[in-house]
Amino acid sequence: MKIKVVIWQENGVWCGSVPALPGCHTWGESYEQLQEMLQDAIQGWLEVASDRAKIEPEKQLVELSL
Repeated sequence: MKIKVVIWQENGVWCGSVPALPGCHTWGESYEQLQEMLQDAIQGWLEVASDRAKIEPEKQLVELSL
């Protein structure tokens, strides 16, 4: 899966935000750490969103790998 992320440096740390996932933000002390933190933040956001989804009885929730 590919997802767009906005990254920038602020006060000596790397910051990242995922526009497609409201509230999905994180930071790291290096660019590499930021990338790891973004992967964790995105996975966590998607898991929470999936758990909160209300599925009607006639519908199914499936996972797709892209």
